[in-house]
Amino acid sequence: MYRSINPASEEVLGEFPEHTPEQIENVLRLAEKVRGEWARKSFGERASFLLRLADQLEQDQEIYAQMISREMGKPISDASAEVKKCAWGCRYFAEQGEGYLKSEEIRLDNARASLLWQPMGLLFAIMPWNYPFWQLFRFAAPALMAGNTILLKHAPNVPQCAKLIAEVFEKAGLPKGVFQSIFVDNDDAAKIIADKRVRGVTLTGSAKAGRAVAQAAGASLKPVVLELGGSDPFVVLRDADLESVVDAAILAKNTNNGQVCISAKRFLIDQKIYEDFVERFSEKMVARRLGDPLLPTTENGPLARADLKKNLQEQVERSIQCGARVVSQGKLPGKQGFFFPTMVLDNVHPGSPAYDEELFGPVACVFPFSHEDEAIRLANDTPYGLGASIWTRDPARALQLAPQIEAGQVSVNSIVRTDPRVPFGGMKESGFGKELGREGIRQFTQLQTIISPLPS
Repeated sequence: MYRSINPASEEVLGEFPEHTPEQIENVLRLAEKVRGEWARKSFGERASFLLRLADQLEQDQEIYAQMISREMGKPISDASAEVKKCAWGCRYFAEQGEGYLKSEEIRLDNARASLLWQPMGLLFAIMPWNYPFWQLFRFAAPALMAGNTILLKHAPNVPQCAKLIAEVFEKAGLPKGVFQSIFVDNDDAAKIIADKRVRGVTLTGSAKAGRAVAQAAGASLKPVVLELGGSDPFVVLRDADLESVVDAAILAKNTNNGQVCISAKRFLIDQKIYEDFVERFSEKMVARRLGDPLLPTTENGPLARADLKKNLQEQVERSIQCGARVVSQGKLPGKQGFFFPTMVLDNVHPGSPAYDEELFGPVACVFPFSHEDEAIRLANDTPYGLGASIWTRDPARALQLAPQIEAGQVSVNSIVRTDPRVPFGGMKESGFGKELGREGIRQFTQLQTIISPLPS
């Protein structure tokens, strides 16, 4: 059963039954029926659909943003920005997709080789709740432009977002069966991955889920893209402009209530400016306004589910038992809802959850370092490798340090964010494969080589 619960009020918004085996089979049968027809459409036809999709997202932006906030607790301003970004992604791949997938020719001795990027077919997308629209659209826009069809399994706590997403595609005129959404449990998801009609899998989620999906896809010899957790370092060198850096740190930590794989989680600060940074950062963390995510004045909403709040509280408590110290802690808006106070921890050591695990919420860990080599060591001392940022008045120096950090994206003097124009994906336990950019649209294609004689 998929349950929609307002995390700010704990009100049950709706319950939705899972698809039966017969319904799942009907979905797969329809997807297989339309696969070839969609793949044969021209780039122009597919681009026209993506442009209509962008228009539809913008037209009903308020409706979608309201549901995002009500169902998973994102502040309404963040939710609106999420929907706008989806429209941007659709327009970008409508405009650039054909160029990214343009065939190439290689001259051989007495022949030529044509390289074609062919669509893979039906793709199974297992998507998370923290960006219920953007996570799906950043995959779907390039995948559809490449000629693939999509089957979505969304997170069980955002079923109404999943239903609205399916309606967006329908309103934009996508042929029936090219995009479908189903409600299934993990066992049925594994059966879908194994089904021969499914040609590829993508997952955004935890490392635990990633291992399970990779194992299931590997057993069926199917490609998979995994975007998993992160414990991003935010490295501040001693010459950084503290005032602007602290503001950026607040944004990097608290966007979406800290429930972002690429949010800054470990703040590595040169010891010369450590105390000053921690004081300023802690003051602004405590000052964050927690409350109803539908109010425009709210800065931090609740965590998305009760179990997420419980897990984060246990991680903090076990870290304190290991020696971590609470530098500052904000106040909760009341007893109702899955709210978690903003918090800054220091004296965090290996062996504690705050050091070894991903903290998904508004909890920041601060660490001093004495020299740049130590900063790099701390930055890499994590099983994850999704994103990182370096802050300094000397960008040239940052560009020398950036390649030493084991992360899929390193930003200099800006927070880590996804952008349709550049590839995104992690290293180590943050997953593999790329989304977005040229590499992202090619990820779910098959490179075909055709060798033919030279024309006489």
